[in-house]
Amino acid sequence: MLEPLPERFLAADPSRSWILYWTLAGLTTLGEDVSGYRHRLAQTARGMQNPTGGFGGGGGQLSHLATTYAVVLALALVGGEEAYEVVDREGLWRWLCSLKQKDGGFQVCLGGEEDIRGAYCAAVIITLLNLPLELTPESPAYTPDGSTNLLSGLADYVRRCQTFEGGISGQPNVEAHGAYAFCALGCLSVLGDPRRIIPEYLDIPRLTAWLSSRQYAPEGGFSGRTNKLIDGCYSHWVGGCFPLIEAALGVGADGNSIPGSLPPPAETLFSREGLTRYILCCCQDQTRRGGLRDKPGKMSDAYHTCYVLAGLSSAQHQWELSTNDTNIGATLGATGADAVWNVLPYLGGDDDLQVFEREDLVRPVHPVYAIPLASKDAMRSYFLAKGSSFDDDGAAATAPGE
Repeated sequence: MLEPLPERFLAADPSRSWILYWTLAGLTTLGEDVSGYRHRLAQTARGMQNPTGGFGGGGGQLSHLATTYAVVLALALVGGEEAYEVVDREGLWRWLCSLKQKDGGFQVCLGGEEDIRGAYCAAVIITLLNLPLELTPESPAYTPDGSTNLLSGLADYVRRCQTFEGGISGQPNVEAHGAYAFCALGCLSVLGDPRRIIPEYLDIPRLTAWLSSRQYAPEGGFSGRTNKLIDGCYSHWVGGCFPLIEAALGVGADGNSIPGSLPPPAETLFSREGLTRYILCCCQDQTRRGGLRDKPGKMSDAYHTCYVLAGLSSAQHQWELSTNDTNIGATLGATGADAVWNVLPYLGGDDDLQVFEREDLVRPVHPVYAIPLASKDAMRSYFLAKGSSFDDDGAAATAPGE
């Protein structure tokens, strides 16, 4: 998928940025070193970046938050200064300001829809690249007194997307969807410490019930919506929600245990064994084609390969937030992007079955950023060192004390 593709892929050109991320992320989860693709990726990404800021799905295409998110994550996966310096941070910041809306959310492109994908993608991009939070005067959300910024009202927008079922919809007052639940939890976890912010803005018991009802028996996999079939990609979009939910249980909005709050789970909130069996038995393409798929009878592709592997990683690992960092996310200067996550292989309880061989253990995938922890830390550290403001020439300027 990283070599020249057949002519039939021409119709997928608007997804070129996504194919790069899906493929590099899948290889990384399998333990492959993808740094050898750095130069080629940098050249390709430059051709997808627009002078007005952001990245399109392919060359000469409209900038979109989803494709910009995919390119930024792909650059983080290959790592290194050559990849990082592809991004026109000032242009990207100005473009994000033009997408920020008065109600707290983001349009996904100029004149496009406003939904929770935009909220999550923008939060990830802003924190990975250490962009300024100030708004330009041209932004629809700008206020002359400076009381609003790129993150203002974003958590409230996420709150309004929780439905009567307990799940999360793409926009307020529409149907809940598994991928939007991940976007909501991921966005909040970027804005603040998950132990504080998730209980404050979401009804965790109802959300947990809705997410749990997405896992079906006897298959073991997840569906994306009520009364829909299982799809392998929801191994990540739904299965990846549980580490974030588990991190938020047992604490109140102040980060401390409070009477009446839900206790930390005594055991995992989903059937890791069931999900692992579904992935290994039903999602692998056993033909020479290889890859992973939605379900038996479907063809494997880069999208499902990436997210099925990410879901397998969630089933195989246990993520916990460091107990020494309860002040993370208390201010916008210390966002949830700086929360310390610890990970170990999931060992399970006495009754849990180990249903995969040791050599089938894949790499951990960061529960918020969907890339390895080291890749996320390396990119964020690089841009933190450059500062979050720009001088008159558009170059990053280091703020006092940074």
